Amino acid sequence: MAAYKTPQKTPRTFNLDRLKTPIGTALLVTDADGVLRALDWDDYEGRMLELLRLHYGVVTLRDGRAPRELREALSGYFKGDLDRLADIRWRVAGTAFQQKVWHALPKIPPGTTMSYGALAAKLKAPNAMRAVGHANGSNPISVVVPCHRLIGANGSLVKYGGGLERKRWLLRHEGVEV
Repeated sequence: MAAYKTPQKTPRTFNLDRLKTPIGTALLVTDADGVLRALDWDDYEGRMLELLRLHYGVVTLRDGRAPRELREALSGYFKGDLDRLADIRWRVAGTAFQQKVWHALPKIPPGTTMSYGALAAKLKAPNAMRAVGHANGSNPISVVVPCHRLIGANGSLVKYGGGLERKRWLLRHEGVEV
């Protein structure tokens, strides 16, 4: 009996840019169309590379400037124009369930939070709290796909791929008292 092999994904080349923010240097990974594929922090570059590998297979990053519109929207967000995140084009690879979670996250308005269980219920999968948490933790696009807006049922901050201090800062920046 032959062993099942996962189909090999086509190697991808993405551009890597850096943007200074109040909470550290953001790594911006974009594709040839200028669409955001990953956003993480320079001190979590290894995590970002692993997420890119899991989602896309073999990935090569080359230095390349992110589109002006993307940089301006992110800078605007960090200066207090919270609605600017909606201007950013993004795309991610992932399972159907991960996609559901990631596309639901931007629907949580800035200045509000939601528990993992509440999001699972909203996705009509009330027993999938842990799966929501796993998908949230696999999100390669920090800030823009606002995984920081998910909190524990008791209001605790729980985990954040970029560190709890960044999560706390982002929530306070958006007007959430934590």
